[in-house]
Amino acid sequence: MHPEVGVTSADGACCGRNYFDRPAAVEMEDDEFADERAAILEEAAALKKLAADYMHPEVGVTATDATVFGRNYFNRPSAPETEDEEDAEERARVLADALALKKSAIDYMHPEVGVTSADGASFGRNYFDRPAAVEMEDDEFADERAEILEEAAALKKLAADYAHPEVGVTAADATVFGRNYFGRPSAPEMEDVENAEERARVLAEAAALKKSAVDYMHPELGVTSADGACFGRNFFDRPTAPETEEDEFADERAEILEEAAALKKLATDYMHPEVCVAATDATVFGRNYFNRPSAPKTEEEEDAEERARVLAEAA
Repeated sequence: MHPEVGVTSADGACCGRNYFDRPAAVEMEDDEFADERAAILEEAAALKKLAADYMHPEVGVTATDATVFGRNYFNRPSAPETEDEEDAEERARVLADALALKKSAIDYMHPEVGVTSADGASFGRNYFDRPAAVEMEDDEFADERAEILEEAAALKKLAADYAHPEVGVTAADATVFGRNYFGRPSAPEMEDVENAEERARVLAEAAALKKSAVDYMHPELGVTSADGACFGRNFFDRPTAPETEEDEFADERAEILEEAAALKKLATDYMHPEVCVAATDATVFGRNYFNRPSAPKTEEEEDAEERARVLAEAA
């Protein structure tokens, strides 16, 4: 297990093969490379120690050589200004005074906390029995008030239980029992579970049929699906779809209908001049049909009324 220990022999005639120089031995590092590697590792360790000393000056320097010396990190010329000992002591006294004042204010604002003292000889005036104390309630009245509040809370709980039977009753006593609110004789008749399930199935089927009818009556709505693998036949390209008009014929038909509408409007305007012309442009103007020079002579209003009276009498 330890061939490196070597073999000791007193017989000069004995000989053997060297373990480290055998043909099957692991290749060993040359002395030159081993020394170079050791030097590199030593330099890396020194650089690591230097970086640690620079990053953590608070660790301090440990040396066994009394002749070594160096500059103090905290007293160096570039060190940040530190507080004088006198100012530090003054600041500590101010903070102690502030802490004492804070404690006094807390004791004054919260007398119910009480005072803790380890000195049996200390004593003081009772906060609640002092002459300037707020008048306290007598024990008798306090007990009466507590009973009234307890009864009011019980009545409130009873009213809440009556108004909200669905909340249920929570009890830790296994021996308590009572009548079921929903199973009492005067309870309204409830639907059986079987009928309720049947009704739910009927409503679900009706909703599905309604959706199918809507999809059939309104194919233009389209189908929304999150599954990219689903597909279906196009409603408008199916073999049984009614023949649709080509775009060229549709445009031609639209132009014909537009021209027919314009001709119809023109004929209407010609046949019914009394309809008048409606225009939103204030700058347009035209000749009056009834006052034009070539218009037939119209009867005066007085002659028209006379003629109407004669016709009426003759009738």
